[in-house]
Amino acid sequence: MCGQRLERFVAFWMLFLIRIVTGLAGEGSSVWKKDPHFSPVSETQMFLYDTFPKEFLWGVGTGAFQVEGSWRKDGKGSSIWDHFIHSEFKDGDSTDASSDSYTLLDKDMSALDFLGVTFYQFSISWSRLFPTGVVTAPNEKGLEYYNSLIDSLLYRNIDPVVTLYHWDLPLMLQEEYGGWKNESVIDIFNDYATFCFQTFGDRVKYWITIHNPYLVAWHGYGTGIHAPGERGKITTVYSVGHNLIKAHAKVWHNYKNHFKPSQKGMMSIVLGSHWIEPNKSEDALDIFKCQQSMERVLGWFAKPIHGDGDYPEELKNEFSFLPRFTEDEKNYIKGTADFFAFSFGPNNFKPPNTLPKMGQNLSLNLREVLNWIKREYNSPQILIAENGWFTDSHVKTDDTTAIYMMKNFINKVLQAIKYDNVDVFGYTAWSLLDGFEWQHAYNIRRGLFYVDFKSEEKERIPKSSALYYKQIIQENGFFPREATPSLQAQFSCDFSWGITESVLKAESVASSPQFCDSSLYLWNITGDGLLHKVKGVKLKTRPAQCTDFVSIRRQLDLLEKMKVTHYRFALDWSLILPNGDLSVVNKQVLRYYRCVISEVLKLNIQSMVTLYYPTHAYLGLPGPLLQTGGWLNQSTVYAFQDYAALCFRELGDLVKLWITINEPNRLSDVYNRSSNDTYEAAHNLLIAHAMAWRIYDEQYRPFQYGKVSLSLHSDWAEPANPYFESHLKAANRFLEFEIGWFADPIFKTGDYPATMREYIGFKNRKGLSYSLLPSFTSEEKQLIKGAADFYALNHFTTRFVIHEPQNGSQYEFDRDIQFLQDITCLNSPSRLAVVPWGVRKVLRWIKRTYGDIDIYITANGIDDQSLDNDELRNYYLGNYIQEVLKAYYIDKVKIKGYYAFKLTEEKSKPRFGFFTSDSKGKPSIKFYNNLISNNGFPADSSACDPSTQEKQCSFCLFISQKKPLIFFACCLFSTLVLLLSIIVFHKRKRRKRFKAKSIQCICVSL
Repeated sequence: MCGQRLERFVAFWMLFLIRIVTGLAGEGSSVWKKDPHFSPVSETQMFLYDTFPKEFLWGVGTGAFQVEGSWRKDGKGSSIWDHFIHSEFKDGDSTDASSDSYTLLDKDMSALDFLGVTFYQFSISWSRLFPTGVVTAPNEKGLEYYNSLIDSLLYRNIDPVVTLYHWDLPLMLQEEYGGWKNESVIDIFNDYATFCFQTFGDRVKYWITIHNPYLVAWHGYGTGIHAPGERGKITTVYSVGHNLIKAHAKVWHNYKNHFKPSQKGMMSIVLGSHWIEPNKSEDALDIFKCQQSMERVLGWFAKPIHGDGDYPEELKNEFSFLPRFTEDEKNYIKGTADFFAFSFGPNNFKPPNTLPKMGQNLSLNLREVLNWIKREYNSPQILIAENGWFTDSHVKTDDTTAIYMMKNFINKVLQAIKYDNVDVFGYTAWSLLDGFEWQHAYNIRRGLFYVDFKSEEKERIPKSSALYYKQIIQENGFFPREATPSLQAQFSCDFSWGITESVLKAESVASSPQFCDSSLYLWNITGDGLLHKVKGVKLKTRPAQCTDFVSIRRQLDLLEKMKVTHYRFALDWSLILPNGDLSVVNKQVLRYYRCVISEVLKLNIQSMVTLYYPTHAYLGLPGPLLQTGGWLNQSTVYAFQDYAALCFRELGDLVKLWITINEPNRLSDVYNRSSNDTYEAAHNLLIAHAMAWRIYDEQYRPFQYGKVSLSLHSDWAEPANPYFESHLKAANRFLEFEIGWFADPIFKTGDYPATMREYIGFKNRKGLSYSLLPSFTSEEKQLIKGAADFYALNHFTTRFVIHEPQNGSQYEFDRDIQFLQDITCLNSPSRLAVVPWGVRKVLRWIKRTYGDIDIYITANGIDDQSLDNDELRNYYLGNYIQEVLKAYYIDKVKIKGYYAFKLTEEKSKPRFGFFTSDSKGKPSIKFYNNLISNNGFPADSSACDPSTQEKQCSFCLFISQKKPLIFFACCLFSTLVLLLSIIVFHKRKRRKRFKAKSIQCICVSL
């Protein structure tokens, strides 16, 4: 035993070293060797909007045992699956009807007509034609059915793709011969195939010998989860696989020699596989293990048939008991396929513990496995003979997840064709109908058409996936539905280009006190690492300056590099008012924030100051307020009013744009004990904002001339399933609960959205929720309505929304929605979908819902893991700002400013920053600089396009640009006027004296 293990170990490493040194591995292994300069936003890696070749074939498939039903009808014999389910399954009679395609042929044809496919892949039930499996006189009823099926397809110009064996071996062959363990079955199978060629071959141009022999051998004779249910003997598994390969080869040669010359058909065998990715793409051993895994599954059958006629070296070295092909057999088997028929679906991945993963990671990347086939087997023509996914049995026609899986799979095929030159000529969606799903029985569904198995009619009702597949077939690919051509235009010249930062942690003491401390210090003279004052020495000092704060100097340096016109940051309420009221005001902290604003102004950068910036991790309230219930206590509302008034008074002369509260509509993450807590906290937040706005409007606006609003998280919501009205309603409901919850009271009615109240009331009446949305008094409505000077939104992504009824008194449950992750979207490391057109949609929605109001995008950005080449951020900024420009220029949305999120990233959090936590800049800074200097996307190099800006008089522009010079000139002019006035005054005085003396002289002489 130990000797065998040692031999295997040595063989493994010898083979590994030979492959590494000589490069003799199958070319497929190169698929895993990634380009070190790989770009996450490369056009070749993103969803491809394009069409398939004109001659591309679109089809759909079924298996006879899964959909035909009628297992004891019209003389049909029993198969191994009939026996298996009656002995192994609790509800053994459940397959008697299934979708009943045997008796409902017309309904199947109607379903095919609906889709518009060019071919239909189906299998012949061997025991329906020959009940015992042995070719004698055929069962006439079975023969009649298949003739009718083929003729009905041809009548509709649908090509039949016929599978001879899809796992339902006649039971008698299993009982008398041992099934595929016995080589005698090879000749019986060939006889059965010969009859099919003779009977149907004049009308069939595509033949499949066996569907997925790997599953036949591995699960039928190894794991035992498939019929005939034998378990445990690995030698039997490979013996069965050996016989299946020889059976296929014999039938292929039979067809080639006796039928192909006249019938002109093509033949292959459907081979299925998983796909696997290395833990580390740069690790040669991980790549080798992935190659090993693929060869043990797909290579087991593909290498003999599509390769050199023999098993992979991997298998031969690993399993000494593996059957051997003679040289004649190798030559006989090699090349016995006219195309590569490939299956890629859930059966190839389940159960996952039965797959040879080799410590690597399973993947659903169909494009990669197609590339592996191309490189491993010399660029064969490929037919995707089975592809699709599954839904739970309770899902009827709303199979939304199946749409996205189909979208992903088919687009991966398109990418493989267009970018990688993989020769794929057809695609088979699996399956046409819901049916019996092997070891899962009826616990999952895979059909494009829903069938109620318990009904008598068994109508074929199209699911969402059927509608989507029909659309793909009609368009022969994918067309962009949301994107519009790029726009060359600019924003107005007074457009605000900003950068957002979260809460600035103020320094209470200057970091550089040496200029205001007259003492001289020596460091570490005794080795203790401390400063020691030198007695008797005094230095000259100067008054304290704002730049004594090191953090301010660092911020100024970063902002200067950003070249923005505006800087948004947040104050720390708990630092300014530690007790939550005005009893203790931290003057040093206020001085720090005033320093930030004043120093930033010297760079010609205006500040947008946020008073309160809560997050899920840090609520940001002073301790005493937090202890008394926070926003569930109305006293916090009045405390916020006092805090806001203090900030307006101390800082308002320098600040023209204020945000009272950042994303109050996201505090549901904190006040989530019940929905009533969530709604009560939101209620108090709204009133607190409105009171702060009124204070500013009445007391400070008349001489500070600023504007105040609150910033709402405003992601767009898109119905995940465009074919269901319930999804559209769910998307609208999300917008009402997420945005309208706060925006309607302020910008519209002074009260919560009527639809929000009605929906919560509806759930209350049904007993599904006990939520209660608070009511505003008439005075509160008057206070809140109109309490904002502009709409400020934080937008990051688009959410794909599903209607999902939920029971319970939680804010999230009241909405009855779930989110779906679109796997075809470009996503950030934190799973934010990059959907640029979403920002334009939400901007148009705001204008349509709340009127033609000024809008500031106060936060927009993406996390990007790269520190030295953040291409994802560049792509995000360029595409999102392009959509903002379209909203501004085409949709006439009054967008006043755009603030990128964010200035610096935080440690151990998603990397949203333009600078690292240690202030190292990233390449996206230059990209954003260019957007700012161009003021958008101009057609030429002009900084501002006069046609898109508000006309300004040249005199006003001159005045605004030459203020210092004009001030100096005015001073000079005033001085000259004053001097001239003095000279004139003295001259007049002298004249008066001269006249007086002259008169006096005349009088004396007289």
